[in-house]
Amino acid sequence: MHELRQNLRNIAIIAHVDHGKTTLVDELLKQSGIFRANEAVVERVMDSNDLERERGITILSKNTAIHYRDTKINIVDTPGHADFGGEVERIMMMVDGVLLLVDAFEGCMPQTRFVLKKALGLGKKALVVVNKIDRPGARAAEVVDEVLDLFIELGADDAQLEFPVVFASARDGYASLEADVSGGDMRPLLDAILREIAPPAGDREAPLQLLISSLEYDDYVGRIGIGRVERGSLRLNLPLRAMVHGSEAMRTVKPSRLYQFEGLRRVEVQEAAVGDIVCVAGVPDINIGETLCDPEAPEALPFIEIDEPTIAMNFMVNDSPFAGKEGKFVTTRNIRDRLFKEVETNVSMRVEETATTDAFKVSGRGELHLSILIETMRRQGYEMQVSRPKVIMKEIDGAACEPMELLIVEVPEQYVGAVMEKLGGRKAELENMGTRDGGGAHLEFRIPSRGLIGYRTEFLTDTNGNGIMNQLFAGYEPFKGEIPGRERGSVVVHEPGESTAYGLYNAQERGRLFIGAGVEVYEGMIVGECARNEDLVINVCKKKQLTNTRASGSDDALRLTPPTTLSLEQCMEFIADDELLEVTPKHLRLRKRVLGKEQRLKSEARKK
Repeated sequence: MHELRQNLRNIAIIAHVDHGKTTLVDELLKQSGIFRANEAVVERVMDSNDLERERGITILSKNTAIHYRDTKINIVDTPGHADFGGEVERIMMMVDGVLLLVDAFEGCMPQTRFVLKKALGLGKKALVVVNKIDRPGARAAEVVDEVLDLFIELGADDAQLEFPVVFASARDGYASLEADVSGGDMRPLLDAILREIAPPAGDREAPLQLLISSLEYDDYVGRIGIGRVERGSLRLNLPLRAMVHGSEAMRTVKPSRLYQFEGLRRVEVQEAAVGDIVCVAGVPDINIGETLCDPEAPEALPFIEIDEPTIAMNFMVNDSPFAGKEGKFVTTRNIRDRLFKEVETNVSMRVEETATTDAFKVSGRGELHLSILIETMRRQGYEMQVSRPKVIMKEIDGAACEPMELLIVEVPEQYVGAVMEKLGGRKAELENMGTRDGGGAHLEFRIPSRGLIGYRTEFLTDTNGNGIMNQLFAGYEPFKGEIPGRERGSVVVHEPGESTAYGLYNAQERGRLFIGAGVEVYEGMIVGECARNEDLVINVCKKKQLTNTRASGSDDALRLTPPTTLSLEQCMEFIADDELLEVTPKHLRLRKRVLGKEQRLKSEARKK
């Protein structure tokens, strides 16, 4: 028999990057008494890894739970970036409703649109929270209208269009049903969650079905599957069947531990019933998309398709002269194990072996997706080389097709010309253009994924940091033709040593430099961009001949222009096909694939 579990709610939080989602969760945790009064609280507790804190974005979804008026509320945090779309859809399978968090000043943003579309498509009810109402320039009423327009545009049904609205300031810790209240606490929001979001329903006595929607890894218990009990109930130490929808194959498994979320901790429990979000440990190769079922009635639940990767790059063992000096994990086996471990929890990523044993092809959902993996690995002490990112082509009806993105740009009017000019050269087509209140322009382009590689940094420069850009995958289309790449050559080191001001002074007149004086270099390393369309090999370690002749003025200190320091994404975009990026825990170095000048000339001659 079906019963409602009145004392339980499962919700996901959807928000654009930086609209205050993680701050809101912190505040709910604080006010529901999860933190003791004397406990020191880290700001933005939910963003647990360093990269998330630095970039201020949520990459992996996280779970937490609070108790309010005898009801347990499971809250799942979702990533806002389209590159992590694989995460979002799976989370929606676990919840009954969503909190849509919108900034009272910025209004609806493209990224919220992506996640919201997935939620509405799955029939989830939305509770709209207009956050930052204390912000100067907040326009709460207009934002609510914008949200309504967005719901209509995304095809929400009549029931979904009747969404409740709560106004809040997560930073100051209050919520209200009226836009002009300032002060109070979060209770109006918590009451709205209990009132508006349906409790989970299901049959506690029916045969078990538990769908695994995400994974965590724990050094003590190994892989942990996280999912929701869709039917029946689960007790420890009883054998279960694990199976995937659409396949006859099944295996017998016996979970050794069961956890539920309490605050930010996982707490061990002995059993769980329909509607509970649980973690299952002790099933060694448990996987996303598997259903754990009752052995008497094995029925798998259907699972969502995950977005395909669009960009690939090769990860190789570092073979530069500086290999192994800075990293802890440098061998093929280290890199191989780490990459295959990543794929276990990062579902939109693929890793394949290549023809050579020391290189692996890694495919992801975009440049950001891959650069975050590289950055995470180097912080964990890995050292490797990566090649230039390339898009993954597909053959459809005999034609070569490439992945396309819908690019949504918001910029102040004065920068529209510069943005359109740059994007035109990258094969973007303008599909929609409008103006926002306050003088901003809203542009929508359709652009090949490869046209976006490395564009983010140019965009920030062109708009003086005032622009916002977001992309969504928009299917495959026939190849759009060549996009002009970097038109300048590289400044390449002639011999190993330490760079000197004198050597760099001679080089800087012929291009821009990426290093200063006193840097260890090796032959074939790239230290700058040449002003002409050819590589320039130069000795940057050259010292001035010491003689006893002195000339007034010429011996004054050599003035060097400060070098340009490239970020990881800029390095990934800068390298050409015959170049590599060496990544170590301490440095990012650009280099030629073939280090020796003679060998480079020979291989070029062979190609011709």
